Amino acid sequence: MYRERAETVAVEAGEGPAVVFAHGTLMDRTMFHPQLGALSDDYRCLAYNLRARTDRCADDYDLWDLADDLDALCDALNVDSCVLAGMSMGGFMALRFAHRYPERVDGLVLIDSQATAHSEDDQEQYGQMIEQTRAAGEVPEGLADIVKNLLFGRTTLDENPELVQRWVDRWFTYPGEAVYRETSSWLHRPDFTEEVSDIDVPTLAIHGEEDISIEMGEAEATVEAMPNARLVPIPEAGHSSNLENPEAANAAIREFLEEVY
Repeated sequence: MYRERAETVAVEAGEGPAVVFAHGTLMDRTMFHPQLGALSDDYRCLAYNLRARTDRCADDYDLWDLADDLDALCDALNVDSCVLAGMSMGGFMALRFAHRYPERVDGLVLIDSQATAHSEDDQEQYGQMIEQTRAAGEVPEGLADIVKNLLFGRTTLDENPELVQRWVDRWFTYPGEAVYRETSSWLHRPDFTEEVSDIDVPTLAIHGEEDISIEMGEAEATVEAMPNARLVPIPEAGHSSNLENPEAANAAIREFLEEVY
């Protein structure tokens, strides 16, 4: 049974060691329902909305601010330490959270994420996209058609169009300024590879084999830089691998949690 935490924009299920899930850009806490449903028999699973999906969506902020937000959330929900699972942007934040608040992290799960910076070409492309969204005041329909190919793999696009369309419809409800601020929080972040070499907690990286937003090589470079990390490819999945192939993702995460706890 899910327990809503309206005051902290979080939902939780289960009891036991804590596992906290942080979503990626254009997503929200509901992208982790497959994980909460599968793992809450043994763990206290919490998924929460980052600033872009709250009434603070128009604030100017960066990944370090999001890490501080999570620290405050853990205080509010009496989470002393946890395994922190972050998808894409959530993973960028998770690495910085682990660096700033190491005592709160028992382990990390990086879902289609990276420690490396985005290329200048990517920064230019995404920058144009969010400027267009900001000017329109909402996600333009033509842009949504492009973005869905970035956030979902070919198998999902072909075989599960209902899942894709549910998220596309949700994007149309987002204020353009929220999308602009959300993407700006990470777009020009510096490379974090040197810093992650100091993060020695157990780390699992899962990565969709069809991910074209962050290629597998970036995940491999991140894992190689960390002292206690491993990578598990997720077949038939793109950038939202935990949502696109939850069975494979949940199996990998459960095995990892059993090792950590």
